[in-house]
Amino acid sequence: MTRLTCSILLPSQAATDAFAWTMAPLLRVGDVLLLDGPVGAGKTAFARALITALRRQAGLPREDVPSPTFTLVQTYDTGAFETWHADLYRLTGPDGIAELGLDEAFSEALCLIEWPDRLGPAAPPDAGRLIFTVNPDDSRNLALVGPCAMIARLAPAFAGNPE
Repeated sequence: MTRLTCSILLPSQAATDAFAWTMAPLLRVGDVLLLDGPVGAGKTAFARALITALRRQAGLPREDVPSPTFTLVQTYDTGAFETWHADLYRLTGPDGIAELGLDEAFSEALCLIEWPDRLGPAAPPDAGRLIFTVNPDDSRNLALVGPCAMIARLAPAFAGNPE
């Protein structure tokens, strides 16, 4: 499967929120975004912004979006589909994935997966990987690596910054 990349510089949380707002209407049921980056890179902040944007765009009231570090998975009504936000940091490998129900959610919801390396071979081959890096000035670079069809659909959110 051919994979392409888009990237964007996010200089602030406000820029992250705006990017999430732009990306939200481009996402659909069955999309899996693997959020990759070190602790503090902005994975949870992005997921929170995206879930908030999806809910607002669906006309739903604001909801608290906590980090799922301890619960492992949080689910949200985001209008046309459900969104699953998973933080797999505490898992040691892919053994617990089936118990979480992620295998079904991959096709029935939008899934945002932090610490996707814990999925091992259970990671969907058509998932997009959002790679967060922190710059010395505390801004973030965000790159999306994914299948051509996903990149073509999500590229407009990157505001003309494809690589």
